[in-house]
Amino acid sequence: MEYSPVCHSLYALWSSPVKKKLILLSIMFLIWVYMLYSCVGYCSTMPSLVVDERQDGPGSDYEEPSIRTAASRDLLNNELEADRADDWDEMRGEQQRAPEPSAMSSFSNGSGSKKLPQAIIIGVKKGGTRALLEFLRVHPDIRAVGAEPHFFDRNYDNGLEWYRELMPKTLEGQITMEKTPSYFVTREAPARIADMSRDTKLIVVVRDPVTRAISDYTQTLSKKPDIPSFESLTFKNRTTGLIDTSWSAIQIGIYAKHLDNWLQYFPMEQILFVSGERLISDPAGELGRVQDFLGLKRIITDKHFYFNQTKGFPCLKKAEGSSKPHCLGKTKGRTHPNIDPEVVQRLRDFYRPFNMKFYQMTGHNFGWD
Repeated sequence: MEYSPVCHSLYALWSSPVKKKLILLSIMFLIWVYMLYSCVGYCSTMPSLVVDERQDGPGSDYEEPSIRTAASRDLLNNELEADRADDWDEMRGEQQRAPEPSAMSSFSNGSGSKKLPQAIIIGVKKGGTRALLEFLRVHPDIRAVGAEPHFFDRNYDNGLEWYRELMPKTLEGQITMEKTPSYFVTREAPARIADMSRDTKLIVVVRDPVTRAISDYTQTLSKKPDIPSFESLTFKNRTTGLIDTSWSAIQIGIYAKHLDNWLQYFPMEQILFVSGERLISDPAGELGRVQDFLGLKRIITDKHFYFNQTKGFPCLKKAEGSSKPHCLGKTKGRTHPNIDPEVVQRLRDFYRPFNMKFYQMTGHNFGWD
C-alpha cells in the first residue's frame, strides 16, 4: 500500500502526547467561543413594547360629562397625542443613548429571570417621574423598563404574562420597576395592582399642582400650538371665577381625591411621596429616601449629580451603562408660557383646601401654599 507523506505527517503530529493535548484544547476553545457567541445573540433580544393606538389614553381616567363639546373633545385628543409623542421621544432617547453591549455584558444580562414589578412609580404626570426613574437606574440593584407600559390603564386586557415579558431580567436581590404616571389618576389601577400583588411598593412624585397644570398645558401646546389659552381652559366661567375641574390638567392636581382611591387597597406605609421640587434642589436627599423605602443600600449620592444651568435641573454625571454625563431630553424642562398672575392666584386659592387635606393624609407639608 502506498504511504502518503501527508498521512505520515498527520500521524506523527497525533502520536505526540503534548501536541495531542494542544489540538484537543484548541478544539474545546473553538466550541466554547461558538456557544458564547450563540448565547449572546439569543440573550440580547428583548420583547418590544407595542402601543395600541386604539386604547384610550390618560384622559379616559377622569369622570367627564356625558355630553362634550367638539372643542373639549379636540383638546382631550390633543393632550393624548402630546402624551404619546413625549412617550415616543423618551423611547427614542433611550435607544439613542443606549451603549453597544459587550459580549460579556450581554452574556450577563441573559442570566436571571423576568419578574412582575415589585415597585411602581404611579404618578404624577409632569411631576418628575422620568427624572426619578433615570436616577434610580444608576443603582445596581434596580432594573427598570424604559418606556411606560401603561398596563394597568390601557393594556390590562393583554394579561399579566404580556406585562411580565416587558420587564428586564433580574437576579436574586434585584428589584424590578416600571413607571406610568397616569396610574395615579386611573380609577381601576389600585384594584388591578393589588390583584397582582398587595406587597407592591408604590412611589408618587408630586409637585405644586398649579405649576404642574401649567407644565401639562405647555406639553400639549408644544405639539398643538392652536389650542385655546391656559386662562380660557381653566375657567368654566371667567366672570364668576368657577374652575373647570373636568379639564385633566386641573383634575390631576387634586391629589387628595386620587389618594383616597389608593388607600382603599394599600396602606399609607406602602406609598412613598417624593417631592418634585426637592428632586431638583436636592436629588441625592430624595433618592436617599427612595432607596430606604425600597430596602436598598444608599448607593446613589451627591457624587452622581451635577446641576445643569441651561436646563435648570440636575443631571447624572454617568448614566446607567454609560461613562458619559446624561441629562433628560428636549421634551423636559420646556419654558412655560406667561400666565396671568390673577389666574395663577385663583388656582392657588382653589387648590389650597385640597393641598391641606393632602398634607394631613401624608403627614408631610410640601410647602405649596
